[in-house]
Amino acid sequence: MQIKELPPEFLDAKQVLQKIEQHGYQAYFVGGCVRDTLLHKELHDVDLATSAYPAEIKQIFPITIDTGIEHGTITVRYDRKSFEITTFRTESGYQDYRRPDQVTFVRSLKEDLQRRDFTINALAMTATGDVIDLFSGLRDLDQRLIKAVGDPEQRFQEDALRLMRAVRFGSQLDFCIEKQTLVAMYHKAALLEKISIERINAEFSKMMLGQTPMHGLEQMIKTKILQHIPVLSAYEPQLQQLISHVPAVRLKTNVEVWTLLAVALRLNSTKLKHLLRTWKNSNQLLNETVIATQAAQTMCQRELTAWELYQTGWVLLQQSAHVALLYRSTISLARLQKQYQKLPIKKRGELHINGKSLLKAGFTPGPHLGQVLEQLEKSVVAGELPNDTVALLKVAQKLNPKED
Repeated sequence: MQIKELPPEFLDAKQVLQKIEQHGYQAYFVGGCVRDTLLHKELHDVDLATSAYPAEIKQIFPITIDTGIEHGTITVRYDRKSFEITTFRTESGYQDYRRPDQVTFVRSLKEDLQRRDFTINALAMTATGDVIDLFSGLRDLDQRLIKAVGDPEQRFQEDALRLMRAVRFGSQLDFCIEKQTLVAMYHKAALLEKISIERINAEFSKMMLGQTPMHGLEQMIKTKILQHIPVLSAYEPQLQQLISHVPAVRLKTNVEVWTLLAVALRLNSTKLKHLLRTWKNSNQLLNETVIATQAAQTMCQRELTAWELYQTGWVLLQQSAHVALLYRSTISLARLQKQYQKLPIKKRGELHINGKSLLKAGFTPGPHLGQVLEQLEKSVVAGELPNDTVALLKVAQKLNPKED
């Protein structure tokens, strides 16, 4: 099979492949970039693989960086651009169930491709667009299947993160997992406990942001993967209910992912923070998810007050509403936006008075300054007080505690 018109992302890298070939070595585009080109999807990375060993690549290109030379990866500077090139290799001895203990450089494309996870990722392509398919990846693409290369039990034994990658690709591509691969996942599910939560989280988040996240969750339950990941393993009945309730949901952000889970699992703020921290999420994601969850849980019951709209902010309001709509279909995003736009101010910085203003007016420094500002802020947001410096200062004077 030949791809006659390569996407523009390949054009610069094509020159690198051709230069390697001119020196007598094989060189190909490999992996996800070939798969996504065949599926007409947006490309993120263009991976290059070659029969040339790292030392030989250095002889061809004068400017190189040893990015991961122990695994055969070198960054080449060519025509003022950077390209990562990896030598064909075999791997063995995965004692930590993630990284190989030994990497051996080889000249054979087949040996390199057969170490990869799934047949749809074991495709290669020449600089002229000819697709090399040694493991029936094209057939599996056509049949929309996630199938392990070779022995699936061995593939998951080598790298247990592939368990999550299988459900992730299934969700992202809306593919099914091939029967024997699914059976092997069931047999090897416990190995996921060997993998860091950061790596599990990265794959889980991509799965939840895919085309069919509920199908991904269903496969995690079916293969017993869910039983071997922290915190969520205790919520299988609730996740089953979520799958039944919103089978076709599409999520747009990680905040929406965790907010949906928080609403579905009925987590309070303390339990939600514990979940997010256990899964090593950033403080920013944690804080935004807590705010969005509070708004979504409230929207499932009633309309938000002006102060709740203000505290949540428009960006998080949209994400909260997307989740809440799954549980309360009467929510109107247009109405929500109209209510938000009517707020006199959208953030404290828009308040026509601040700490400096109060100090200048004779207030003494101390925590009471913040308390006065918060009361003024709430009054303005509620429409009880105009956002006018003179009016605000007048009320502030009344709120200022008298000193003895």
